[in-house]
Parts: sequence; structure tokens; C-alpha cells
Amino acid sequence: MIGYVCIALSLVFLNNDPQPVTFEKQLIAMESAESVGVFDVDGDGIHDLVSGSYWYKGPEFTKRQLIGQVKRVSEYFDDFSTIPMDVNGDGKMDYVTGGWFGKTLFWAENPGTNGEWDVHEIANTGNVETSRAWDVDGDGHLDIVPNTPNQPLAYYTLNRDAEGKGTKSFDKHPVIDKHGHGLGFGDINGDGRGDFIIPEGWLEAPEDLGTGTWKLHPSFELGGASVPILVEDVNGDGLNDLIVGQGHDYGLHWYQQQREGERITFIKRPIDPYQSQYHTMEWADIDNDGQMELITGKRYRAHNGNDPGANDHLGLYYFKWNGESFTKNIISYGPFGEGKGAGLYFSVEDLNGNGLLDIVVAGKDGLVVFHNKGSR
Repeated sequence: MIGYVCIALSLVFLNNDPQPVTFEKQLIAMESAESVGVFDVDGDGIHDLVSGSYWYKGPEFTKRQLIGQVKRVSEYFDDFSTIPMDVNGDGKMDYVTGGWFGKTLFWAENPGTNGEWDVHEIANTGNVETSRAWDVDGDGHLDIVPNTPNQPLAYYTLNRDAEGKGTKSFDKHPVIDKHGHGLGFGDINGDGRGDFIIPEGWLEAPEDLGTGTWKLHPSFELGGASVPILVEDVNGDGLNDLIVGQGHDYGLHWYQQQREGERITFIKRPIDPYQSQYHTMEWADIDNDGQMELITGKRYRAHNGNDPGANDHLGLYYFKWNGESFTKNIISYGPFGEGKGAGLYFSVEDLNGNGLLDIVVAGKDGLVVFHNKGSR
């Protein structure tokens, strides 16, 4: 049975302010995988959901099919991202993931049938907190970047043939010998090249990625930061700022970039200090007004209930920039079974083609779609 709940936001807005977006909640499953991707699995042109051991056929998402049994360790499924990518170039979308316990980055091969998906190792990386995809080398194709705390940072490029199709193999590109919990990517200094953001500072990209060295600028210390750390011009001054959650503690902040000549510094400013375990986030136009919003929420039982604030209510929110600060809008909030958190990797997609972005979130608190009903 499909469970739908219409959620109305309770914040008060002034007459000239935009009305908040409302969402319709659809509970898909009470699986406890913490990652969900959205892509067309079976080639029918309709978005499907891929999470943990199963994929869920769109547009209803009521029929699920087995991908394969994911390794289980304690409370965790060792499957910490779902990055769509046609790795073997056969026209069917595969996905890339990795796990903390298996210490391996791998891709799952879409069989194009109802059979189980074969799994192929990309690299033995050390513990994978989660992974993201960014076009690091600027060739128009996404590269895979796992966050491997206390291990080297590297990115992996898919080798492609003359037609641009994937050939199953990846090349490894080392960046720095060690980095911490948290990872972002974007152009900090405005030179047109993407830089990496790690908790210890930002890594300036060399002119030649093949022969150059990434230079660490220790401009901040972010602690157990989110994945991703967003690199966005929050206040519209032409300088890229940072948006950082604390993955295993309280805190959500933005770091305003300042320039003094060529010297770059950052001022830490609060967004929401009252919620813990902001482990992942997305930047998207959720209210369809042409401006981007921050979408994030609490990860449920990130360390099996041992993090600060672990027993607080769950929440999923979008934060709208009002010209001076962020306004918090509630998508879901409440105790376990009522409120919904954000897991490790979630997806923001227009599932039904109505021009409004929907939110799909996994986690130890279940797999849920929040259907965007627009502003009313």
C-alpha cells in the first residue's frame, strides 16, 4: 500500500514573502540502506529508484526487484552512495558506490533484465565515508571522488572510447596524502579550475592536473564536516562561499569568502546550530523561483545512536536565502516513524515531469519520496 501524507509548513511569512512549498510524503520501504539514486533502470524512459539491495520501478515505486545482497555490518548496509554512470558503455545506467567496512570503491552493472547485478571493483581505497561525482578535470564527464578519512584523497576517471562511451576501467589520480571527514569541490579563487575542500583547508588545483601539485591553503578547520561541502556564491557578491554541516555533531554553517588583495579568508556564519548530524546536502531550486535552496536533514543513527543529538527528533528541511541569512522551512519533522532524516546520499529529481523537483531520501529510518506540490 502506498502511504501518502500531505505536509504543510508551519512557518509564518510576511505578505510579500513567497509561500512555502508543500510536499506529499510517500513511504516506499522501511529498508535501512542510507543511499538512494534516481535513474531509468529498465530503459522505459521513466525514473526508477535504486537503494541498497533493490530497485523500485517508477512511476509508482510499488514494485521492487532485487539488485543483490548488500554486505551488512552492525546497523549498516555497506553501500554509501548511488552515483548513476554508464560504466561499460552499453547504454544501460549502472551505478558507483563504496563502503566503510569493505574499504572498496566499486560499480554495479545493470543487467538490463530482472537478474541480479554483477559488482566490479574500481579500487581498494580504504574506508569510504561516501562518494560524490564532480568533473574534476573539466572534460565534460563526471569523475568519482570518495571521501576516505585518514587516507589519501584521489579521484577516479572513467576511461572512454573514441565515441565517449565507458570502457569499464578507471584511472586513479592522487591529490593529497591524507584528508579528514568531509569533502567538497568548486572554484574558490576564481581561476576557472575546480578546487577540493577538505576539513583542513582548500586544495588549489594546479594549471596542469597531470604534472602539477595541489596546494593546501589552511584557511579553516571544519571538523567532522559534511559530504558534500557545498561551494556556492551564497550572498551574490561574486565570490564562492562554503556551506558546511557537521556530520556527527551539532551545526550547520556557511563560510563567507573575503578577499584582501590575493589573500582569501572565510568568516563562519550560522545557518542552524540546533540540529545534529547534517551529513549530506543538496543545492537546488526547490520552489521553482529561479533561485537555489539548501536541502539537508539529520542523518538517523549515524554512529548507531552515539553521536551528540542522536535522540533528538528527525528533520528534513530546505533553507532559503533571504538576502541576509537563511530561512528554515520544514519538509518533515518529528520522532522516529513520523519525522524523516537525510541519510548519506539522497536525490533531488523531477520524478513525474511536472517541472517541480521532488526529494528522495533513504536512511535507517526508511526510504521516502517527498513529492513537490509547489507553493500554494
